[in-house]
Amino acid sequence: MILRPNYINALKTYRDIPLVKILAGVRRCGKSTILEMLKNDLLESDVAEEHIISMRYTSQELEDDITDSKSMYNAIKALMTDSEKYYILLDEVQEVSGWEKAVNSLLENANTDIYITGSNSKLMSSEISTYLSGRYILIPVFTLSFKEYLDFKKASSDSAKELLNDYIKTGGFPIVALGSFDDRSAYQIVEGIYNSVITNDITRRHNITNFDLFNRVVRYIVENVGKTFSANTIVNFLKSEGRSLSVEAVYNYLEWLEKAFIIYRCRRYDLQGKSVLKTQEKFFLADPSLKYCIMGFDPKSVSAMLENIVYFELLRRGYEVYIGKNAAKEIDFVAVRRDERIYVQVCRNLPENSDRELANLLEIKDHYPKFVVTLDELASGNVNGVKIVHLADFLLVEF
Repeated sequence: MILRPNYINALKTYRDIPLVKILAGVRRCGKSTILEMLKNDLLESDVAEEHIISMRYTSQELEDDITDSKSMYNAIKALMTDSEKYYILLDEVQEVSGWEKAVNSLLENANTDIYITGSNSKLMSSEISTYLSGRYILIPVFTLSFKEYLDFKKASSDSAKELLNDYIKTGGFPIVALGSFDDRSAYQIVEGIYNSVITNDITRRHNITNFDLFNRVVRYIVENVGKTFSANTIVNFLKSEGRSLSVEAVYNYLEWLEKAFIIYRCRRYDLQGKSVLKTQEKFFLADPSLKYCIMGFDPKSVSAMLENIVYFELLRRGYEVYIGKNAAKEIDFVAVRRDERIYVQVCRNLPENSDRELANLLEIKDHYPKFVVTLDELASGNVNGVKIVHLADFLLVEF
C-alpha cells in the first residue's frame, strides 16, 4: 500500500475530536484505501484492533439486513462491547438510506470517533445539515497529485518530467497509476469509472430519460474545460444543433455532475470590486483522463488540461481558487488561503504568449506572489517579481 500522508495527517488533526470526519470525492480516487491507511495508523498508535470497527457499504457487499439507519446503527452497536472509545470507519455510507441518523446516534450515544467516505450526492444531501449540523468536517479527496503519482511510479526509470507527460495524458486515478497501461487501456479503465458514476449516481438517481441530450451537455462541458461559459451558452449551443433544453435543466445537470464530483466549478473574482461574480464561470474535470476517455487524446487540448492540473494542485494545498477579473484582463487563477494569496497564469509555451501572460500579472499592484506556469523547458526566472516556473517544479515545490 502506497501512503498518501497528506490525508492521514489531515485525519490525525481531527482525531478524537467529536466531529464526524467525511472523506468525499469521485469514485476510485482512493478514499477506501485512505481508510485502510487510517486503520493501520490507529493500530500503530496502540489502539486495540477490536476497538476499530470497519464497515463497507458498497452495493455488492451490503448485507441483506442492513437496509436503513436503524439496522445500520444496531449492527455497529452490537460490536461495541465496553465503554472504551471505538473508532468507526464506514466506507461508502451513501448506500444506506438514512445513514445520517445512524451516524448521529453513534456520535451522541456512544464513545466513538467516526470516519466515513462517500462518492455522490446522497452524501451531500440536506439531511447532513439536519442531523450533523456543525458536527462534521468535510475533507475533499482528489485523484493523485503529481507528487503522489511519482510515489506510485518509484519503480520507473523515467525522469520526473517524462512521467509528467504520462500524468498529463493518463491522469491520477490510483488504479491507473499502479499499473503499466498504455493510453488506450488506461482510458478504458477511466471510462468504466466515468460510466459507473453517470449511471449509478446521476441518470438512475435523477431519472434522466433523455440520456442522449444529457450526454451532449456533458460533452460540451468536457470540450470547453478551462473556458468561461454559462447555462445560457449551453442552451444556445444546443439550439444551434436543433436540440431543445431549458436553462433550468442545464443548471440541474451541472449541479448533479458537481455532486458526483465529476466537475468542479471555479467562480470569477473581481479584483477591483473585491467580490465573487456569478456569471461566466469555468468548470474543471476531477481528472484529466476523464476528458481523454470521452474525447480521445488530442495534443491541441493539452493547454486547457494544464489549467485543470494547476487548479486541482491549488485545491489540494488548501486554497480557495477563483478566476481573476482585473478590469478587462483575466488572471487564470487567484488562490486564497487565510491571509495568503497567489496569482497564477498557465500557458503551454511561454514565448508565444509571454507579453499577455506577464502583462496581466504585472498590472496587479500588490505584494502577493505571482507565477507563470509553463511546459516550456527554456523558460525560467523572474521578471519584475513574476516567477516563471516549469509545471513539474510548480507541482513539486512548496510555495
